[in-house]
Amino acid sequence: MNRNIGTLDRIIRAVFSIIVALLYMLGYIDGTVAAVLGTIAFVLLATGTTGISPLYMLLDINTHRKGR
Repeated sequence: MNRNIGTLDRIIRAVFSIIVALLYMLGYIDGTVAAVLGTIAFVLLATGTTGISPLYMLLDINTHRKGR
């Protein structure tokens, strides 16, 4: 599989995941909100780490530049 997530996209995903984790650890979010945001953050972090997004494949989106 070819990567379809670019560097800026990966950074944004990681920052979002870190912010959600901090909000949870500091007690600003809990319960259902924490579960939903945590799940989204986990998926974004996983896809950002691998550089491959199945949703981007379905929608034919590619933010990864070739040759970099």
